[in-house]
Amino acid sequence: MNDDRLTALEERVAHQDKTIEELSELIAAQWREIDRLKRQLQMVDDQLASVEQLARSGRAEPPPPHY
Repeated sequence: MNDDRLTALEERVAHQDKTIEELSELIAAQWREIDRLKRQLQMVDDQLASVEQLARSGRAEPPPPHY
């Protein structure tokens, strides 16, 4: 193998290593975002369940003062 081909292959591997590292960091960031969104969705789901339970309990709000 001549030196030019070897150098070209080494450069290619170096670029691929950099790309792999960048993609790995991107995937890690996406997983963190997914985890954050899951927690947020769970909070909203819990709040909705509380509202639904309150609505089913049959407790009516008192009429406004002018009623």
